[in-house]
Amino acid sequence: MFKSLLSNFLHLIYPHNCEGCGSDTLNADSFLCAKCLHQLPQTGFVAAAVNPLEKRFYGRIKVEQAGAGYYFSKNGLLQHLINELKYRNNKEMGHYLGKLLGYQLLATTRFDAVDALVPLPLNPKREASRGYNQSQLICEGIVSVWKKPIINEGISRIIYTETQTHKNLGSRWDNVEHAFAVTDDTYLKGKHIALIDDIITTGASIEACGTELLKVEGLKLSVLSVGYTI
Repeated sequence: MFKSLLSNFLHLIYPHNCEGCGSDTLNADSFLCAKCLHQLPQTGFVAAAVNPLEKRFYGRIKVEQAGAGYYFSKNGLLQHLINELKYRNNKEMGHYLGKLLGYQLLATTRFDAVDALVPLPLNPKREASRGYNQSQLICEGIVSVWKKPIINEGISRIIYTETQTHKNLGSRWDNVEHAFAVTDDTYLKGKHIALIDDIITTGASIEACGTELLKVEGLKLSVLSVGYTI
């Protein structure tokens, strides 16, 4: 009874509301109530082979499997959650979104051959400005429920690039073509890694990073993201 009273008191002082509808009927460790979570548009790609995300990389780079948790649309709920993560210093949102993706991975065997996760690197200047790499936080959320190691060494973003948000496919590729480099293949040799991003639109950043990763002896590449832009 004391714990319940304390919880109610803290909720009055520090309200915890759903990021979707504003309701206060949600778990303390969740950012969405059950209704809004149900309305978050799942793609089904994590469990489905030959899905549109995998097809996006055909003829570009060799990807073993690819999956994205949710559809991303302009002004949609997922965009709001990603903005909280990337631009409003909400690190816990990264863990939360990673957990949602992790639970989808638990429900399928399609990615079981993956040895480790690799967060898509940020240039050190951008990471210092933001204070963190959002893909790293997503990885941490994933592995809290889907137990795989995270590899942070060996691949770097060596060029500071402009934001990709308002660029088309050709411009995005030009922007990131030489942005990544393998700095130490010791951690990557012979591994099947899943490269993790927050949102995949054209896939240019994944392609550029994946192109460098696939130069490593024996490496196999899969791709995972929270969101997929149609």
